[in-house]
Amino acid sequence: MTTTPPTPAPTSVRELAEFLWEQSPGHFDGALSKILVSAATTPGAQFLDFRVSTYAPKAYVHTHVHPNKEQIYFFLEGEGVLELGAEKKVVRPNQFAFIPPHLPHGLHNTGNGQLVFIVITTLTERG
Repeated sequence: MTTTPPTPAPTSVRELAEFLWEQSPGHFDGALSKILVSAATTPGAQFLDFRVSTYAPKAYVHTHVHPNKEQIYFFLEGEGVLELGAEKKVVRPNQFAFIPPHLPHGLHNTGNGQLVFIVITTLTERG
């Protein structure tokens, strides 16, 4: 029996300027993101969420948990405090954090300028 390989998902090259800044629930005081790739907005994307975020001074996201997601934050500009469980870590450019499922985490811009970072999220299980 011969199986036909699945049809590849469409590819795309996009401009950052095409996307609007959004303030997601639980994000406050200028904690904004541009959702560049997600299952909801990108044909063919099933498990991946890719966004660029910028937090104004004093902006933050409440401590929260993702039971079935892994995340990577890669910091590009500014400084802040990343809460990972009971730990608080200062974050600056060229640092990154891996956040496994079930780990409570939050982020605060404690610097004088914008805190800019990339967020990559993927599901760890279907559904």
